[in-house]
Amino acid sequence: MADRDALPLPLEVRARLAELELELSEGDITQKGYEKKRSKLLGAYLPHPPGLEASMAHERRPPMAPSSASRYHRRRSSGTRDERYRSDVHTEAVQAALAKHKERKMAVPMPSKRRSLVVQTSMDAYTPPGLSPLSSLPPLTDTSSGSEEEGGQGEGTPTSSQGSVSMEHWISRAIHQGSTTSSSSSSTQSGGSGAAGRLADVLAQTHVGKSGPIAHLSLKRKTMLGVAENGNLRRSCEFGSDLLWPPPLESDENHSAPPDVTTYTSEHPVQVERPQVSTVPRTTPKYGNAELMETGDGVPVSSRVSAKIQQLVNTLKQPRRPPLREFFVDDFEELLEVQQPDPNQPRPEGAQMIAIRGEPLGVVTNWPPSLEAALQRWGTISPKAPCLTTMDTNGKPLYVLTYGKLWSRSIKVAYNILHKLGTKQEPMVRPGDRVALVFPNNDPAAFMVAFYGCLLAEVVPVPIEVPLTRKDAGSQQIGFLLGSCGVTVALTSDACHKGLPKGPTGEIPQFKGWPKLLWFVTESKHLSKPPRDWFPHIKDANNDTAYIEYKTCKDGSVLGVTVTRIALLTHCQALTQSCGYTEAEIIVNVLDFKKDVGLWHGILTSVMNMMHVISIPYSLMKVNPLSWIQKVCQYKGKVACVKSRDMHWALVAHRDQRDINLSSLRMLVVADGSNPWSISSCDAFLNVFQSKGLRPEVICPCASSAEALTVAIRRPTDDSNQPPGRGVLSMQGLSYGVIRVDSEERLSVLTVQDVGTVMPGALMCVVKPEGVPQLCRTDEIGELCVCSIATGMSYYGLSGMTKNTFEVFPMSSSGAPISEYPFTRTGLLGFIGPGGLVFVSGKMDGLMVVSGRRHNADDIVATALAVEPMKFVYRGRIAVFSVTVLHDERIVVVAEQRPDSTEEDSFQWMSRVLQAIDSIHNVGVFCLALVPANTLPKTPLGGIHLSETKQLFLEGSLHPCNVLMCPHTCVTNLPKPRQKQPEIGPASVMVGNLVSGKRIAQASGRDLGQIEDNDQFLFLSEVLQWRAQTTPDHVLFTLLSSRGTVLSSLTCLQLHKRAEKIATMLMERGHLQDGDHVALVYPPGIDLIAAFYGCLYAGCVPITVRPPHPQNIATTLPTVKMIVEVSRSACVMTSQIISKLLKSKEASAAVDVRSWPPVLDTDDLPKKKPPQLYKPSNPDTLAYLDFSVSTTGMLAGVKMSHTATSAFCRSIKLQCELYPSREVAICLDPYCGLGFVLWCLCSVYSGHQSILIPPSELEVNPALWLLAVSQFRVRDTFCSYSVMELCTKGLGLQTESLKSRGLDLSRVRTCVVVAEERPRIALTQSFSKLFKDLGLHPRAVSTSFGCRVNLAICLQGTSGPDPTTVYVDMRALRHDRVRLVERGSPHSLPLMESGKILPGVRIIIANPETKGPLGDSHLGEIWVHCSHNGSGYFTVYGDEALQSDHFNSHLSFGDTQTVWARTGYLGFLRRTELTDASGERHDALYVVGALDEAMELRGMRYHPIDIETSVIRTHKSIMECAVFPWTNLLVVVVELEGSEQEALDLVPLVTNAVLEEHYLIVGVVVVVDIGVIPINSRGEKQRMHLRDGFLADQLDPIYVAYNM
Repeated sequence: MADRDALPLPLEVRARLAELELELSEGDITQKGYEKKRSKLLGAYLPHPPGLEASMAHERRPPMAPSSASRYHRRRSSGTRDERYRSDVHTEAVQAALAKHKERKMAVPMPSKRRSLVVQTSMDAYTPPGLSPLSSLPPLTDTSSGSEEEGGQGEGTPTSSQGSVSMEHWISRAIHQGSTTSSSSSSTQSGGSGAAGRLADVLAQTHVGKSGPIAHLSLKRKTMLGVAENGNLRRSCEFGSDLLWPPPLESDENHSAPPDVTTYTSEHPVQVERPQVSTVPRTTPKYGNAELMETGDGVPVSSRVSAKIQQLVNTLKQPRRPPLREFFVDDFEELLEVQQPDPNQPRPEGAQMIAIRGEPLGVVTNWPPSLEAALQRWGTISPKAPCLTTMDTNGKPLYVLTYGKLWSRSIKVAYNILHKLGTKQEPMVRPGDRVALVFPNNDPAAFMVAFYGCLLAEVVPVPIEVPLTRKDAGSQQIGFLLGSCGVTVALTSDACHKGLPKGPTGEIPQFKGWPKLLWFVTESKHLSKPPRDWFPHIKDANNDTAYIEYKTCKDGSVLGVTVTRIALLTHCQALTQSCGYTEAEIIVNVLDFKKDVGLWHGILTSVMNMMHVISIPYSLMKVNPLSWIQKVCQYKGKVACVKSRDMHWALVAHRDQRDINLSSLRMLVVADGSNPWSISSCDAFLNVFQSKGLRPEVICPCASSAEALTVAIRRPTDDSNQPPGRGVLSMQGLSYGVIRVDSEERLSVLTVQDVGTVMPGALMCVVKPEGVPQLCRTDEIGELCVCSIATGMSYYGLSGMTKNTFEVFPMSSSGAPISEYPFTRTGLLGFIGPGGLVFVSGKMDGLMVVSGRRHNADDIVATALAVEPMKFVYRGRIAVFSVTVLHDERIVVVAEQRPDSTEEDSFQWMSRVLQAIDSIHNVGVFCLALVPANTLPKTPLGGIHLSETKQLFLEGSLHPCNVLMCPHTCVTNLPKPRQKQPEIGPASVMVGNLVSGKRIAQASGRDLGQIEDNDQFLFLSEVLQWRAQTTPDHVLFTLLSSRGTVLSSLTCLQLHKRAEKIATMLMERGHLQDGDHVALVYPPGIDLIAAFYGCLYAGCVPITVRPPHPQNIATTLPTVKMIVEVSRSACVMTSQIISKLLKSKEASAAVDVRSWPPVLDTDDLPKKKPPQLYKPSNPDTLAYLDFSVSTTGMLAGVKMSHTATSAFCRSIKLQCELYPSREVAICLDPYCGLGFVLWCLCSVYSGHQSILIPPSELEVNPALWLLAVSQFRVRDTFCSYSVMELCTKGLGLQTESLKSRGLDLSRVRTCVVVAEERPRIALTQSFSKLFKDLGLHPRAVSTSFGCRVNLAICLQGTSGPDPTTVYVDMRALRHDRVRLVERGSPHSLPLMESGKILPGVRIIIANPETKGPLGDSHLGEIWVHCSHNGSGYFTVYGDEALQSDHFNSHLSFGDTQTVWARTGYLGFLRRTELTDASGERHDALYVVGALDEAMELRGMRYHPIDIETSVIRTHKSIMECAVFPWTNLLVVVVELEGSEQEALDLVPLVTNAVLEEHYLIVGVVVVVDIGVIPINSRGEKQRMHLRDGFLADQLDPIYVAYNM
């Protein structure tokens, strides 16, 4: 490669390039912006056209394939490894661990995404890149991705040194800028890249031909690449876990489009572009076809949904973690397993530790008595001495603050705070009050003046971050801190004040959660001069609070740590002693000067010792990461305070700057030296800069915490022979809190460096992290505790937490405290090693306890980053936290994804991260999410804001672009699957119930009572004739239009006459015999009723059929045709419009229109009467057929005899007290069940007027039904759930305007929802609440229950007690037991009674398997005996067995004589305290759900609706949900309302909710558009249809996630 020196690039261009690279690696600019700016910079220096340059010959590599910017970007980005988390040994361990997985074949189905959701990235990401001007940069490869070196045409495998380049090699290449051979510069001190790592790398990167985007294959897959006859690539692979299908084949002329990840189906063409593979001759159909994939067994299957699910099932069959034995009871018999301690787990064996004392704090005679005294001394003795130099963004000194200026300005600030705020009588700020300091990171001088001004005024400064927007990440919590500290004044600088967000009138708005503040600018020009005689009172340091440092906790809350004046001074003295600070030393500070190490060294200790601080702002570091090193050289700095990030950035940006000399540096304080992963930054930095005069003993890591201030710091020694302490610890041991040096595995180790010794004057011990603060053993990890004057004092205003943290008395094993003085918990985990060296292994905040083992978030980040991350994620942008699901913590990893990584790449990376974490930490990751670049919330200094990220994840607003959930591997504490006991005989069940005093569950409605005048008729046709004679002009039916006007009405006589004419037509034109079947295809209305009675008059059997939907003929017409055929209809009667529709061109596309039976249209009827009306000979003959489609998609016709029809009408008449003077409003579909009976039959039987409202009209006018009820003063009305939902959703905001239109529902006595399901209690309650203002009485709303065998079993009716609601334990219900609980108790499920049992109906609850009667407290199938039961199914095939079972069942024990019909619904009876009309205690029937729909999972019975309710509650964007089982997996389909970007947020939420509430692991989560879940006319979900659609790939889902 041509290195940069081939063209003399000026220094500033190089600096600008480095800065660009940094911005890109940090994600501050996009790839596109980066390339644009870069080519602009290089434009002047690259005159020749891109091509093969001569200089390329240096590199012993074949010419590359034509490259592109993204190829450069990938290579370059590998240079920006985040050294904080980098360790060679670790990377190698991860690679080796992944290589070990090769043997375990595991096919992970890749999630499928809709095209619009796949981010359209540039084509570069998918095409093999070529050369571009950018390839003249050094190829920075890193250990884990050797595949950047693409093989050329004739090359075999790359050499191992290319495959695995060690860390030092990487850096030295950066220095030598692409030296000629890749191995010569490899440093000898290489810590990593052993044979195993190399082998793994070579295995992973076997290149043949131009492999293009297939470059990265999984280590786990045994990859065999062969060159096909025509030189193209053919690939066979035994399936590993990463790609679901081989990428499309490449050919020279033709770069494929991005592979389509939504549908790979081999059956029918899909509407998305497919990669054009046509130019490639298919070598073998098996592999050449991108649509085929292999399962774990090597069987090719198409990559359809069903195949993916099969694959998932196979994966899940693999052995999991060892089974667990013991249980704890989760307040019920349902047992959650408890993690058993592993008998082989390491236990601490050492002796009890002894507290370690630091060296005594030597009092130096001239140490000042307080910090203000020091400032006074230097400000008056040497006012010209520089105190602080600030830098601008170009690295030029902006301003030098001298000690004289600092002193005079601080006095001015102190005077103004105390005397110029408020009035003379009522000053706003008094000594001891708290004030906020709000200064930007680039203005340390103003901050310093304000801070010392506060100290002099004896007010307490609370330094905080500048709030950038009104709702910054975490700024609300800071507001709470200010509020609790009683802050009313905020000091700020002029520039900062101008930059704060302003309201319309120029005032600063109140930030969210903040108290009302007065903003006070501290610039000298704004302040008044103190009078000559005014002077601050300078006391010796005492126990008053000096300042409050804010600290963000794990949960995002912000606490204020108070530091007293004496602690402040003692801390400065201890730092001076341990760091050997002397007067006028120069210290370069890169850290945040508002808190922590930056504040202690750069603002406080420096003033005590009259040192000169060079402050480097974060903004300058972003532009020029080398700035701090340049300042050390320029000012001959003795001390520098940095974080490992700053060392890492300097490494990245360091490009052979020849003038660097670090020999002046005597101490390099590494502020985050306590992070175990900082060691690699220190090593790498030393490695590079040792040649520039950096001495090894200069690097001084320190450990600090907000509570304990500086905990330990490594002293700068002159003796370079004493090597720093190192510990190589076993991760396995650490997870049990035990120190074990390097296990035999060598894969999972953590290398830690010491952070020096205990501070002068302090005492340190290590206590157990949980429970009583007991001293640890010497080989045990615990929390470091410090006893010293120089620690924080309390959490401001929180005495309880203060006690637990700042007033800890560690105890020895005997239980005696080891000291009379309290210790402070530091929040750091670690141990004290030999020689009193302190080692830190992690933070309490980053601790995650999973199944009793402790894992540190930082360690998991490091492992994730060791999996060749460069291509897919940004290094500094990974968040790891735990969420509690099902009584244990679960690990979540969130990373920012690079914009140019493809779906497959990312998915592959994700699956490998899961494997790596599993191997190295022995812990499963519950959820791994990738989010788009720059979308994670940031802290003010650019890090990831963890608690905010967790918050977003939990509330479903993280918007990830990729999610992989692994609940199957992580969740090991589910209850044991329920084993079905061998059934006890029904007799013993009965005896058992009697012994335990339980009633057999049975109940009945009242008797049908006396016969009234119209009840002497057996047949409805006779009733109609009788009414036509006795009350000819009485209106029976009124049909309303969508505007609420009467469209048409029928009196008794009109109906009778119409029916006669239709009968004539059937006989004459249709030539039908009595008993022939006639399909009535009418819209809801009066024609349908007339046609029905016409059939009865002619002796035909009517079947009402819903007409096809003119806009949707293709899907609705086949159902019509099917009913016509199955019912063996001899003719179809319909209106003229529909008869045309049945034979239209559109219809012929959907069905065979020639095979319709004769179609009669009733719009022109014959004028004459029939010769005579038909009278059935036997009342048990068929009156009509009731056809409907069940929720499970079964089409069934039920035979209704004349007897049953009359009994049915009579039962309803009695229950609802219907008489001719009544009016009833009906808003139902009139095609089957109770809806049909109410619409067509009841009025004729009882003589009341029915006001008919077709539900379809409500879509035009949602208020139609309620307005009609109000206008006609109706007392009884019937509707369906769909109608109720339409009103609730459509009229929610219109109640006021409806009231003004005179809508009044106070007359409504019963409003019954007609249903064949469990009552939807939430819907009925919200409906009642919503219309309560319009006079609707809540007790009026009730439901009915019917099913196929009996169209109405319960109906609320008029008299009788109100419907009751009970709460049952959902977990007992899964075991078919009913256990009543209090409202609001955990796992409670509200169930509403389904209305009163109708007259003449008897009910019993039976066991569906044994058919024995059940006791009161059991859930069983509802069986019904009554005169209006259907008389059987009408089936073409005469499946008699099915029919006899459903309609004629007998109990196996007890009353074995009665014939019962089985409803197919599970429910239970409960005797209530209420009494019914006859004075008996009332039995309530509760319907739980359909037996067909219930899912048997883990041996328990689940009802889909319960799981769906839980799911819908999880996120506001879930509109509807349906679940169904497939094999033994639970599939959850959710409809998303909102942007497709939210689709992936739902996956973790849905999985969590179902786990928590139902103890089930969701197998597949499918996110679809609104309206995809099919719903039938009764408003019930058709889950089986949905299942078939899903398996046949017909849903066009937005996203499908397969949970592992």
